[in-house]
Amino acid sequence: MLRTLLRTTTPAVRRCQPMRFYTSEPRSATSALSFKKHLRQRRFGPVPAVPEPTVEDAVNNILYNTPTNTGEPASRHILNCLVQNEPGVLSRLSGVLAARGFNIESLVVANTEVPDLSRMTVVFNGRNVQIEQARRQLEDLVPVWAVLDYTKTKLVERELLLIKVSILGPEHLHEQLPTAKFDDEAEFADENLAFHATDEKQMTPSETLRETFSHLRALTELTRLFDGKVVDVSSDSVILEMCAKPSRIDSFMKLCKPFGVLEASRTGVMAMPRSPVHDHYEPQTDHSYEDEAVDLTSLPPG
Repeated sequence: MLRTLLRTTTPAVRRCQPMRFYTSEPRSATSALSFKKHLRQRRFGPVPAVPEPTVEDAVNNILYNTPTNTGEPASRHILNCLVQNEPGVLSRLSGVLAARGFNIESLVVANTEVPDLSRMTVVFNGRNVQIEQARRQLEDLVPVWAVLDYTKTKLVERELLLIKVSILGPEHLHEQLPTAKFDDEAEFADENLAFHATDEKQMTPSETLRETFSHLRALTELTRLFDGKVVDVSSDSVILEMCAKPSRIDSFMKLCKPFGVLEASRTGVMAMPRSPVHDHYEPQTDHSYEDEAVDLTSLPPG
């Protein structure tokens, strides 16, 4: 009867019936994993074999995938180099710093009181470890006598600034800058006519002169407050000179910007360490005669 029923069953019904495996051994996790592996091989094919990495591959993976340590922030450093005054010294020193990726902010070279000896002041940003390596490499150069690190030293820093500022007002700044002029004369004439047509209130020459003088007086007072001086005055601009530390020069340039800065030139930082102050007149607190015993026979009668 059973054989007849199996023969009469359709293939579709046979596919719908679940497959069951009857084994006499107890089920375990190992048998379940092997069964899943068998099903995966039947469905997706055999698992590709991955070769084991060699020691060289493992070391390269660790070296190139390990992030660099960037915990130490870059700080401002000042190096003072005493070099021999000969051709090619500046290019060799700047090449050593450029090879290590330092961006030089300012570099000042000038002669000293000693013949054939120059002082070079370099200001740049970097980390302490890299700065020490660069300093030692600079000392190994033949024309370099000494390299002094003034980073943590009390210094006197000075920088010279020459700045040309407009006294006509910021609205006329585009006319004074050569890069902002119109290339076509006809276009400039059309723009000038349109500007005067839309301007309702035209200033007289006297009012223009008084406004120019007020700008000049304001710039002169500002320069006096920063201990600077006026070195040149023209009909439309003024040149100011100031010698101060870099932060003070930055503040002065920011205050001159609303008037209209036409041109600016800075020399760079010159530094010299401060001299310590010694007190040669210290008060005396210990007296030797106070500890001596008094001889009574030496005292006067009574």
